[in-house]
Amino acid sequence: MLLRVLGSAAGGGSPQWNCGCPVCAAVRSGAGPPRTQSSAAVSADGRRWFLLNASPDVRAQIEDFPGLRPHDGRTTPLEAVLVTDAELDHTLGLLLLREARALRLYATPAVHKVLWDGTGVLRTLERYCPVEWRAVLPGADLALADGLSCRAFDVPTTKRARFGARADHGRVVGYRLTDERGGGTLVYLPGVQALTRALRREIEGCGCLLVDGTCWRDDELVRLGLAGKTSREMGHLPMDGPDGSLALLSSLGVGRVVFVHVNNTNPVLLDGTPERRTVEEYGMEVAMDGLEVRV
Repeated sequence: MLLRVLGSAAGGGSPQWNCGCPVCAAVRSGAGPPRTQSSAAVSADGRRWFLLNASPDVRAQIEDFPGLRPHDGRTTPLEAVLVTDAELDHTLGLLLLREARALRLYATPAVHKVLWDGTGVLRTLERYCPVEWRAVLPGADLALADGLSCRAFDVPTTKRARFGARADHGRVVGYRLTDERGGGTLVYLPGVQALTRALRREIEGCGCLLVDGTCWRDDELVRLGLAGKTSREMGHLPMDGPDGSLALLSSLGVGRVVFVHVNNTNPVLLDGTPERRTVEEYGMEVAMDGLEVRV
């Protein structure tokens, strides 16, 4: 199974257009590479690819990856898009795929409802191309392509539901992807507020985990004067601390841990910072755009 990290930053990218925080300033000065918004592509054979979320940067991300470019005419190796939630930074890219002859979308009923009745992303997209919706039910296995399957799982969140989404079931999910031929497994979990017992069962023993690395500290944005909410209040488990993701993930027997969806304020984006060194001491990684993983 092959995975390409198309975008490794959280919503807004790095640097974020309206942010002058120390990390954004450092990236603008050349001290670190810029990053686009969170998305990935996965394939069992290197020929048929599935997007994991469609970021607002999807066009540039496809152009940067030869594996997703069209072969001839309008023939494309992009098979479908799987979305983890209805957040705009994970779904606005669907509108940029409107030139498709047809688009297959995997989403839970709760997410589909928001994309149709709430944000209107799907209502708008269907005026340009047919959308084939395939319902994702947490806990049920789905065959994606020869040898590649996935199972979604609920990610509990107390984050305020937007656009009238009432049901928590299926509002935010992660995906466990399996190569049926080789037995490799990876988990894509770009948004997580707490590592509950149920979530740990989904993660344990997987070959690779791509996981939420939004903030280093819980009060990161508050300290910088950029927001009035903590990381957890915004739906994201911070990395640092005895109850942070670094400490909690270290005991789960995961083959490889890669942090994605990293906020523009998080100092782990920069090489050589104490925070980046701490991640490396745990034997974990911070994703860059273009990172390729083979499981």
